[in-house]
Amino acid sequence: MATVAAASLALVTGSLALAAPSQAAPAPAVPQAKVLPGSHPGWATAAASKGAVAAGTLTTATVYLQGQDPAALAAYAIAVSDPSSPEYGHYLTAAEAKARFLATPSQVTAVQNWLTGAGLQIVSSSDHQIDVRGEAAAIKRAFGTGLDRYSVKGRLLQAPTGSVTVPGDVAASVLGVDGLASQAPSVRPTYVPDSKVAKTTGASAKGGGLATTPTCSTSWDQKKADGAPRGYTDTTYYDQCSFQPSQLRQAYGITKTGMTGKGATIAIVDAYGSSTMLADADQYATNHGDQPFRSGQYTEIVTPAQWNSEAACQGAAGWAPEESLDVEMSHGLAPDANVVYVGANSCNDNDLQAALSNIVDNHLADIVSNSWSGLMYSSAAGDGESPTSIAAYEQIFEQGAAEGIGFDFSAGDCGDNSPGAAATGVNCDPTTTKAQAGYPSSDPFVTDVGGSALAVSDPKGDYKFETDMGTLLSNLNSTGTGWNPLPGSFFFGGGGGTSDYFAQPYYQKGIVPTALSHTLMTGATSATAQRVTPDVAMVGDLFTSVLVGFSDGSPYSEGGYGGTSVSSPCWTAVQADAIQARGDRPLGFANPEIYDRFGTKDFHDIVNKTALNGQPPLNAVFDNGLQNGSLNAALVAFGRDYGLVATPGFSNATGVGSPTAAYLESYEH
Repeated sequence: MATVAAASLALVTGSLALAAPSQAAPAPAVPQAKVLPGSHPGWATAAASKGAVAAGTLTTATVYLQGQDPAALAAYAIAVSDPSSPEYGHYLTAAEAKARFLATPSQVTAVQNWLTGAGLQIVSSSDHQIDVRGEAAAIKRAFGTGLDRYSVKGRLLQAPTGSVTVPGDVAASVLGVDGLASQAPSVRPTYVPDSKVAKTTGASAKGGGLATTPTCSTSWDQKKADGAPRGYTDTTYYDQCSFQPSQLRQAYGITKTGMTGKGATIAIVDAYGSSTMLADADQYATNHGDQPFRSGQYTEIVTPAQWNSEAACQGAAGWAPEESLDVEMSHGLAPDANVVYVGANSCNDNDLQAALSNIVDNHLADIVSNSWSGLMYSSAAGDGESPTSIAAYEQIFEQGAAEGIGFDFSAGDCGDNSPGAAATGVNCDPTTTKAQAGYPSSDPFVTDVGGSALAVSDPKGDYKFETDMGTLLSNLNSTGTGWNPLPGSFFFGGGGGTSDYFAQPYYQKGIVPTALSHTLMTGATSATAQRVTPDVAMVGDLFTSVLVGFSDGSPYSEGGYGGTSVSSPCWTAVQADAIQARGDRPLGFANPEIYDRFGTKDFHDIVNKTALNGQPPLNAVFDNGLQNGSLNAALVAFGRDYGLVATPGFSNATGVGSPTAAYLESYEH
């Protein structure tokens, strides 16, 4: 029989009860305050300080919420996406996911009370994040640190003087705090569109010599550039005319399958919003023989009254071509899918995350296209993308996976994002500090979509070949007798590479070559296998571009655009077509299914053959007519991405390849 120490037995209504010990019970433990690691930037040194920020200065910040069980959410996101798991496809509703994994209402209220009690104003609040605004004095009361101004590389930046501290009673509910360390207005914005205007499709050449009007070919080698000086090969051709959706549907086998995305919903996230998006998309479709949106098929969520950081983020006008590109390619390759455009209030993390969380919290779509990217490591951002921000994005992506929502991201247009690529690359971020994979595209819970240069054949426009979309560019000299420089300089190329932040996800094991997964982009060897991107690829080259139409307050016009901004919505539309083919449920987080199909007829294996056998690269003349009395023409070498190569099998330039008709047919029952 067990004995009870320091206790006595007492008779209570005929039964035995255990009396409390005579000594007083110990006081409950006081929750300890939490110091947030990484919240004080390394560049905010005492030597660089230029004095305290005035107490009345208004500052904004974002407090990210931890959620109830981050490990359980990540585990469920994997299980529900893995075809070999018994939980595969058992998606939760948005309400179920929020109740099971996100912050509880009482946690949200407690964090709000802490912030308002310190004198901060709540700008917006969700189960993911709380945006606040207040004077510097209130910031110090809330977060336990003052704010100073620091001189960093000629710019005056604001940052906490020490690490942020969260009170013990809410510490378990707070994932982290971002936004206290600001950047100067001249610094490149957090995220930028992965698109670039390319060209205007022109008329045929007349007479001998190089054309003096914009000229293009209807297929890869349809029209010789007579009179052009010798380039990489004896014969060069005018580049293909900008593609329209019907050509892409034909080339990638969508037309053959008859899939139109019926029953699927695509969400598109960019910053701000065009004032004429629906009218422009309808005119574009009609101009190219397609049907405009049906009533209610296109919707948008934009809040112009809350737009901010427009000068730094290029504003609505700067993002309008990107939005048009994304909507028109999504509708063009999945014409019966519903499309919802969700415009973030800026290009900064907190606003883009709010747009993404709105999609998962309200289950607005089955698949989400994001044609924007940023750097993990940047001299402009000081310490680069913060672990807090990355964790906040992952919470959204994992919640989406639990609900059956997939996220696609553009891989970027700067090859390996190294300073060498940035020196001549047209869409590179000059603040990059080293070769690196971008973010959020390299996150293991998203599909990273790389870019290719697509060639089609006459007369039907069938698929001919693809190579990686890296290009070298040479300009015709003033006398028209040669190209300068030759070989050309790196100009444009799809992103990708080996992440030094994320370990190799399970779906890449046994597929990604060891030489890639264990070799960082700096050339250093990694003891552990790492995440390698992109996952898939589709057309995105700047010269084998796509037509985009928009007005946004100006007369409607169409022009060629390129970039992995093209690749992402095209792939998302293919996924909408696959959802229709499957019929029984959405695809959710698609990477496990994608890698299960690796090496099959479901994907074109995109190989830069010329890079392997030493032959000259593919080349074409891109002719844009006369400028200031001189012929403006360029010699373009394809398959020359910076630091990335499209080798047989999985590659760090084009992933597992591009989809075929068999990919869509593989989902049919």
